[in-house]
Amino acid sequence: MNKNFLSIADLSRERILKLFALAADLKQRWKAGRRAAPLAGRSLALIFEKQSLRTRVTFEVGIVQLGGRAVYLSGHEIGFGTRESVPDVARNLSRWVDGIAARVYSHASVETLARYATVPVINGLSDFEHPCQALADYFTLWERGVDLASMRLAWIGDGNNVCHS
Repeated sequence: MNKNFLSIADLSRERILKLFALAADLKQRWKAGRRAAPLAGRSLALIFEKQSLRTRVTFEVGIVQLGGRAVYLSGHEIGFGTRESVPDVARNLSRWVDGIAARVYSHASVETLARYATVPVINGLSDFEHPCQALADYFTLWERGVDLASMRLAWIGDGNNVCHS
C-alpha cells in the first residue's frame, strides 16, 4: 500500500470505503462527546506555498481534534524550492515530523517531497490535483446514501485540479 496520498488514484475503491466508514465513526463519536486521540504524540508539517482558508484550517483543526499537532510552514518562510531545495525539505522534515501535507503550485513539488521523504506525504493541493477536496466531496455524497459505484458524475466548471481528481 502506498504511504503517500498524492492522487485520488492512490486509493482503491475498497480503501476509500474503509476510510469513509472510519471517518463516519470518528465523526459520530465526536458529536457524542466520545473524543479519541489516535494521533496523540504525532505531528504533521503543513507546507503552504499557496494561501488557503479551508484547507489550512481543516488540516490544522483535524489534526488537533485527533490528538496531534500541526506545524504550519509557509513556502516563503522556509524558502521552499529556493533557499531550501524540495529534497532537502523532505529529508529534514522526515527527521522531525510524522507526516507532511503540502499545498503547492507545482504537482512536481509534491511528487519530489514524496520521493525524498521517509514519512507519508499528502497532496493538500497542486496545480494538477486536489485529492483531499475530491475525497471530501465524495464522502459527503456517501454520507447521504448516494451509491458511488453506480453514480454518474458531470463536471461543471473549470477543468482544474479538483476536476482531475
